[in-house]
Amino acid sequence: MTHRVGILGATGAVGQRFIQLLDGHPQFEIACLTASDASAGKPYREAAKWRLDSAIPKPVRDITVRATDPAEIPDDVDLLFSSLPSGVAAEIEPDLCAAGYVVSSNSSNDRMADDVPLTIPEINPDHLDLIEVQRDERGWDGALVKNPNCSTITMVPTLAALDEFGLERAQVSTLQAVSGAGYSGVTSMEIIDNAIPHIGGEEEKMETESRKLLGDFDGAELSLHSAEVAASCNRIPTIDGHLENVFAELADDPEPADVRAAMESYPSADLPSSPDQLIHVFGDDRPERPQPRMDRMRGDGMQVVAGGVQTTPAGVKYNCLAHNTIRGAAGASLLNGELLANEGWI
Repeated sequence: MTHRVGILGATGAVGQRFIQLLDGHPQFEIACLTASDASAGKPYREAAKWRLDSAIPKPVRDITVRATDPAEIPDDVDLLFSSLPSGVAAEIEPDLCAAGYVVSSNSSNDRMADDVPLTIPEINPDHLDLIEVQRDERGWDGALVKNPNCSTITMVPTLAALDEFGLERAQVSTLQAVSGAGYSGVTSMEIIDNAIPHIGGEEEKMETESRKLLGDFDGAELSLHSAEVAASCNRIPTIDGHLENVFAELADDPEPADVRAAMESYPSADLPSSPDQLIHVFGDDRPERPQPRMDRMRGDGMQVVAGGVQTTPAGVKYNCLAHNTIRGAAGASLLNGELLANEGWI
């Protein structure tokens, strides 16, 4: 079955990734594109300053961009992918859900709301059942589902694999690409020959979202994972690919080979955009990997890559990497959309 979908904020960096990833998708057909009032009424090819290294897909070039307003969305659209700025999304997304639309959103608003699923399909697909709680509490016919922050998505699959050893605490230092801030987010004078050891709000997102993603849902209420998470987030002059140094404290005392095996065997999801293997792990013969330029496009940009696994007095340390605008943003929302479709929510 083919579902008609819309993209909110279609002219931005993540919106462009949505269009790229949805081109030729087996389940979804783009039927609606929205953007700011300044872009509304223009064909997409004129409204968007296309910045990806592939051409604008032909099926969307002449689609007329609409204003981001519930009244502008066609009634026969089954699913909306949102890449709106969080302030705009906080105002518009609830109205869309109240109007009956299902929204798979990359925007940061409401990620930690008690009744909003924050979902990575390979990690916590059962959290989608929070939609029932959400609809009961808010009186919506539609639904709002979120994917986590791009740096959180990079780390959490590896922590989920380690949870079999009794995850107690995690500390992470990130080396995040400039594309995570948007095309105009960091100026060249700021980042060339430099590193910026602070990204506003990023540390808090990693510290809270990780525990929600790894938490338990009992059918009525979600409890956060007991592990403590501390993050230090840094911007560096790579274009794409967030690299992270993780230190995990565990109840058990696994060998590096056991850790690598747990990550490598952690199951992927049976969805069209899922990689065959969720986590690729480099052995101890390649301690210099993963690297952003070399490894961000593994699994078409949807795979998490880990390496440098070593033991510490308290547990293990390792590096992990993912493409921040594919796996960490548009691709994450797309996976959630595929899960919503497969589970019968749309």
